[in-house]
Parts: sequence; structure tokens; C-alpha cells
Amino acid sequence: MNLALTAAGVTIRGVAAVSPEWGASLAMPLFGSVAKPRPVRPDDEATMWRARRRTVRIAGVDRRGVDIDTFEWGAGTRTVLLSHGWNGRASQFTPLVRELVAGGCRVVAFDAPAHGSSAGRRTYLVDWLDVFSALQQRYGTFDAMIGHSFGGLATLVGVAGGTDAARVVTIAAPADADLLLSQFQSMLRYPEAVATRMSARFASRYFPGQSDPFAWLSSVRRPLPADVPLLVIHDEGDRMVPYAEAGRIMSAHAGARLLATTGLGHNRILVADAVLDAVLEHVEAPSAARTSPVPSGARTAAVMPAAAPDELITASVAA
Repeated sequence: MNLALTAAGVTIRGVAAVSPEWGASLAMPLFGSVAKPRPVRPDDEATMWRARRRTVRIAGVDRRGVDIDTFEWGAGTRTVLLSHGWNGRASQFTPLVRELVAGGCRVVAFDAPAHGSSAGRRTYLVDWLDVFSALQQRYGTFDAMIGHSFGGLATLVGVAGGTDAARVVTIAAPADADLLLSQFQSMLRYPEAVATRMSARFASRYFPGQSDPFAWLSSVRRPLPADVPLLVIHDEGDRMVPYAEAGRIMSAHAGARLLATTGLGHNRILVADAVLDAVLEHVEAPSAARTSPVPSGARTAAVMPAAAPDELITASVAA
């Protein structure tokens, strides 16, 4: 944790001793703040230069409008959407982009608000969902959606809510938004009284009018449609999103496949050959007949039964 967040935590805890509500009001603006964008790695520059760059405009968390940079490679008939995580950027996917394009796919990615080359200073999951919607209008049904970390959670939430995708891959993804709030609390070390008020502010700020947004933001409480094949990839030693989150996602998705890796951590997992091979296999697998997509908001929050152990296809890959 950097010095600025350490100082913020001290201030929030001090104010919370007087008023937990005041403490929550100080903590809330920090929750949607994004660190300075990471640079594009030299190995990724050539792939990014070859991208066809466009923009889409979404409302943004402040509902004032923000332009999002999008990237497109290839000209295949199958469209695959890539969704990066918090403090990430589209360029992290360049090894996967090259593999998918070589396999005949059209690949689309984006830099979320305040990430990469996109405008903005603050963001949250609602922005990812708005980008999905805008890109769906541009490209139609996605043959696959692949999300890393926070982008994996956004992908699960989006497809459960009506984004039309034939199949999904999550890489190092949390199962729900509860983990993000609890990690934020652990980082700033504010008390439970502040955490309770933070949850209420989070719900009213980002999801006004939702009676229980935490059910809506949970892949466990609101899983994917049964006809959307899911591949879950996670490293057993991930220090940012615990490996147990993969188990929680799997428990709600009967028939999902799990690829467990070792020694790859949270980010290097994106470039591992075994991971790239597994993603390509999942994307290229024949699609079963699917039911018509359900409009956003029309799906119920039913919890699917956990899959029996022999229904889970698990592979372990060493670094």
C-alpha cells in the first residue's frame, strides 16, 4: 500500500471514531479511483500499433460522458471481446490477441475509463457493462467474452444480465463485488461501522433503485445462463484474487471447466502457453444450440446447484 493510501486510512479511521458516516463519506471517493495507467510493455507495442482504433462514448460513473478507446484486430467471422481488469489495459492481452487472430477470429478490446489511453479519472463496474452494451450494438453477438480479474467479474455480471455471448472465459476473477469491498476495507483498515455505511453508499451511488445490488453483482447468486459454456482459469498462488474465488464461481456453474495453474500469479497467467491453449480450445469448441438471449434485467437471481466433483474438468499446469 502506498503512502497516500496509508495516510488516507489513518484519516478515515480518525474521522470514523467521531462518526462512521463521515468516515464512509471520506472513503467512498477513493473506491472508484484508479492508479496512473501502466505503460504499454515493449513486447506489446507492435500488436497495439496494428490495431484498428476507434472510440465509443458511454455515460461514465459521473454520468457526464466519457470516450473509451477500443481496439480491433483480424477480420474473421467470430468476434471475441477481451475485458481487462482494474489498473489493467487492453495491451495486456496481446499474446492472446495474436493467437486468436491466427485462429481466424476478429478480436475486440478496450481501455476502460481512467485506464490505458482512455479518458476519465474514476470508474466502476457499471462502465464495463456500458462498454459491453455499446460494443454489442457495433458487433452483434459475441462468440466469446474473456475477462481478466475485475474484467472477469464484469463479464460474468454482464452475460448474466443479458449481454449476448456464446461462451465465457474468466481468468483470475473474483466471484462477486463483496470481495472487492472487503479488500478495500482491509487496505484502509476502517472499522465495521464504516464498512456497513460504505456498502450502503456503494449501492446507492452505483446502482440507485436496485433493492439488492450485491445479488446482482454476484456470479454465485446470479450465475450465467445454463447454455453458456464457462472456462474458469486461476492460479493457486494468486495474491490479488484468492484461488478460492474460482471454487465459488465453479460451485454455481454446473458443467464449467477449471484450469488451475501454479507459479503464474495474477498477471503472468495471461501470457502462459497452457492458458492460451486452453482459451483457444474453449473459443473454438462447437457451440451447442442456445436459447434466445434474455433482455437485461429479465434473468432471475436463482442459484444453480453446485456441480458434482466428476463434472469438473480440472487441469493443473506448472509454470
